[in-house]
Amino acid sequence: MKIVFRWYNREDPVPLGYIRQIPLVEGVVTALYGITPGEVWPLEAILALKKEVEAAGLSLEVIESVPVREEIKLGAPGRDELIANFCQTIRHLGAAGIKVVCYNFMPVFDWMRTDLSFRGADGSTALAYDQTIIDAMKPEEGNLSLPGWDTAFSAAGLRQLLKQYETVDSEKLWDNLAYFLHQVIPVCEESGVKLAIHPDDPPWSIFGLPRIITGRESLERLCRLHPSNYNGITLCTGSLAAAPENDVVDMIYRFGAMGRIHFVHARNIKLGQAGPHSFVETAHPSAYGSLDMYAVVKALHDVGVNFYIRPDHGRMIWGEEGRSRPGYGLYDRALGAVYLGGLWEAVSKAMMSCGSGSDD
Repeated sequence: MKIVFRWYNREDPVPLGYIRQIPLVEGVVTALYGITPGEVWPLEAILALKKEVEAAGLSLEVIESVPVREEIKLGAPGRDELIANFCQTIRHLGAAGIKVVCYNFMPVFDWMRTDLSFRGADGSTALAYDQTIIDAMKPEEGNLSLPGWDTAFSAAGLRQLLKQYETVDSEKLWDNLAYFLHQVIPVCEESGVKLAIHPDDPPWSIFGLPRIITGRESLERLCRLHPSNYNGITLCTGSLAAAPENDVVDMIYRFGAMGRIHFVHARNIKLGQAGPHSFVETAHPSAYGSLDMYAVVKALHDVGVNFYIRPDHGRMIWGEEGRSRPGYGLYDRALGAVYLGGLWEAVSKAMMSCGSGSDD
């Protein structure tokens, strides 16, 4: 296990020097920002970013994310050129020593929350989701009031994009994902870069748009699309666990044994705060949420695969404000990183003790 930390480059209020001081954190996860989605990432820019990270005493081996343009998801004209650009970016990332690329295949919206500053009993704030708020919105009519997404699209642009998706159901989206992977995975193999899809967040349909990476069955289908283990998974505990029927620990054993888990986003959530299909993100320890994080880490240890893990969204605590990057403050994510490392040490030593035949 290699613990890494999400960093948004020089615009991030958390500098590399602070990340370097977090115990057990070895590297950062980042991307090239400011490049139009679909364009090739220049090798020189990737190398410059890596040099900056390494100068701070950290590694850069995971990219999150290389965006997949809507034309690819739609199967629209122009997708072949965009896929070719994605492949060239993979080649450049491989040449720079990048090992894993996280991506998603969510139509229009990727992660979605209805509150970016839900206040807990302890005074901290966190990200939250309430399906009843989503159900009351009509984005096709210009009624979209979501924190973090209000300015992502013009009303006309969003209506046009939603209109295009009227002909794309789940099966068509699966077809378009297969088309994408069959061109990209051979390039990943040649470049030594593993692709790791992020589950849909949350893992169910939003505004009638299809979402297909939602649980064990869909991850099984993803793996069947291409047999290479370069066709892998970013296992996000919070995204998957938002659906109570998803057994995250079972999925770790299943897909870890297959060698398909390349990256882990570890966070805890509390289900049902505002009824079905609702959750609030919490502190990482098991006692605060609906996930058994010890069982999660033990499963990751048991499957014995090499992977990167980062503490996912944290609460805003100790006076931090999340105006620019809600969920991505320093303090709670640093606590999460150390907690995950402590769990890993405890599991590792417990396993060693069992293996030694000790009666203690």
